[in-house]
Amino acid sequence: MYCVHPRVIALSLLPLVLMAGGAAVFGYFFWQPALDIVSGWLAALPVVDGLWSRLEEWGWGGVKAWMSPLLVIAGFTPVVVVVALLSVALLATPALLSLVAQRRFPLLERKRGGSFLWSVAWSLGSTLLALVAMLVSMPLWLIPPLVLILPPLIWGWLTYRVMAFDALAEHASRDERAELFKRHQMSLLVMGVVTGFLGAAPAIVWASGVLFVAAFFIMVPLAIWIYTLVFVFSSLWFIHFSLAALERLRNEQAAASAATPVFAQEGSGSIGRPALSSPPLPLDEGPKP
Repeated sequence: MYCVHPRVIALSLLPLVLMAGGAAVFGYFFWQPALDIVSGWLAALPVVDGLWSRLEEWGWGGVKAWMSPLLVIAGFTPVVVVVALLSVALLATPALLSLVAQRRFPLLERKRGGSFLWSVAWSLGSTLLALVAMLVSMPLWLIPPLVLILPPLIWGWLTYRVMAFDALAEHASRDERAELFKRHQMSLLVMGVVTGFLGAAPAIVWASGVLFVAAFFIMVPLAIWIYTLVFVFSSLWFIHFSLAALERLRNEQAAASAATPVFAQEGSGSIGRPALSSPPLPLDEGPKP
């Protein structure tokens, strides 16, 4: 339900705004030089001349006029998408965390166990480990069942490591975060795998935009928006789950502290009250003369 909140919808549309702005800047400064470069590359390829001749025979001679612009757009769009999504990643997660905390966990104490630099280092380290695991496991992908298991597991592990850390960075201490990771590792991993499979849906739309040239300018922005919605949904899922788990952990700790018995101090007359001290008796110094 949080995905249809006006603030969340605005965050999901942010990549499209950034993409439009980036495309406008690129078109103003680099469009014509990029067209000239791509046209020169196409003209230098002998196989392309034969392709143009064959297309003209089939009545597709107009393809040559828009092939260079299409290649420029296809090459520039992923750069804009990556920049847009990175910008949203930096802006969306804090805003979503603030939204959920205000509406559902207003009394949850913020212990700030993870700084921004520590979050960046954690994300980079987890990404490096995931890439190493992908490279090491690639020979196993030749076995048909494993190719459907290992990559989702690796990316699911990376997803839960990054998103769960960001969800807990503001509210949990380091010890609490480590305890929650230990308790809910399997649940977080399953959530990461599920969101990883959800992230494959925009790739299908993206591929459709590349295959069907007429729908390119509709499919690609749609794929970006769907991918952003998947990112927003995943972030909200981890935030809700992590903060709820943190609240339960603190309630358990508070209940355990309240149930701890108060032992009577040695020599006291009652539980929890110190014993009244009496003056020491004088030492027997023997008979006085």
